[in-house]
Amino acid sequence: MKIAHREIGPEHPPLVIAEIGINHGGDLAVAKEMARLAALSGCEMIKHQTHIVEDEMTEEAKQIFPPNADVSIWEVMEACALSREDEAALKAYVEELGMIFISTPFSRAACDFLETLDVPAYKIGSGEADNLPLIRHVASKGKPVIMSTGMQTIDSVRASVQILEDSGVEYALLECTNLYPSPPEIVSLQGVTDLKAAFPKAVVGFSDHSIGPEMALASVALGACILERHYTDTRYRQGPDIICSMDPAELRHLIDRSREIHTALHNPKQRTAPEEDVYRFARASVVADADLPAGHVITEADIWARRPGSGPIAGYDFDKVLGKTLKVAVTRNRQLDWGDFEEVPAF
Repeated sequence: MKIAHREIGPEHPPLVIAEIGINHGGDLAVAKEMARLAALSGCEMIKHQTHIVEDEMTEEAKQIFPPNADVSIWEVMEACALSREDEAALKAYVEELGMIFISTPFSRAACDFLETLDVPAYKIGSGEADNLPLIRHVASKGKPVIMSTGMQTIDSVRASVQILEDSGVEYALLECTNLYPSPPEIVSLQGVTDLKAAFPKAVVGFSDHSIGPEMALASVALGACILERHYTDTRYRQGPDIICSMDPAELRHLIDRSREIHTALHNPKQRTAPEEDVYRFARASVVADADLPAGHVITEADIWARRPGSGPIAGYDFDKVLGKTLKVAVTRNRQLDWGDFEEVPAF
């Protein structure tokens, strides 16, 4: 798939998405500073969350308290949402910094607003992964979609994937565990391979809510093409997502190390050119393990393989020497040569 100028897939380095989300606490200046530091860390894409609370929730939400907050979900989003004007300003600033801006619309109104900003793609969060009318509305915009699949099974997400496929948009599915933070006991790296097997048309990635970069990096070795993590300028900030957010240094680490893993993932099993100098001393050559006279028939007790590998007979040819007859005397530890042996008559 392609978002703006960025190609995404197994042949390309993983795309690391820094999710500012609501970590700015509704403050545009803070959001801009987060974006500035992300750009300095080499980030390519910033993801935001677009909350138009009155279209996103009903009054019942004022009675629902998330596990990672001490106020209702309505109050959390109301306090943390940027205004439409501020979100437009944030998008413009992110793009001035040379990064790609996308966002998660949590409602139909949010999607329609993002469309007026001409975002190049949409993110669907795990909580909306089975919200079929919203997914259908987002897909109708005809732009690439990245969808997290936390709290879902392969079977429960099939209907949502079918909407994306029927719409003809390019799409990615992210394995995700929605607990903040997610302990390794419930994180599913296997989910990356399960999604790849179940949905071969999808680009597959990993949205990480664990602490530290290890799970996200491990997912690259399983073929994850997108890595998404919550991001903040400093973990000293307050907020429900801060505990599982990376800071600029960890963002840089994730970008660099994921690229290294991606490079190594595509190297076949072989002896490489830079290893040749090491191979010449690290491997063994067949040597006499005792002083042996001419005319002696070689047994296994007579020879051994020792470094360096500069001798004419490599250690892997050890068995080929057995049963041969010496035509010259040799001393212990002398590297043997094929010319040391009598020719076997041809019949």
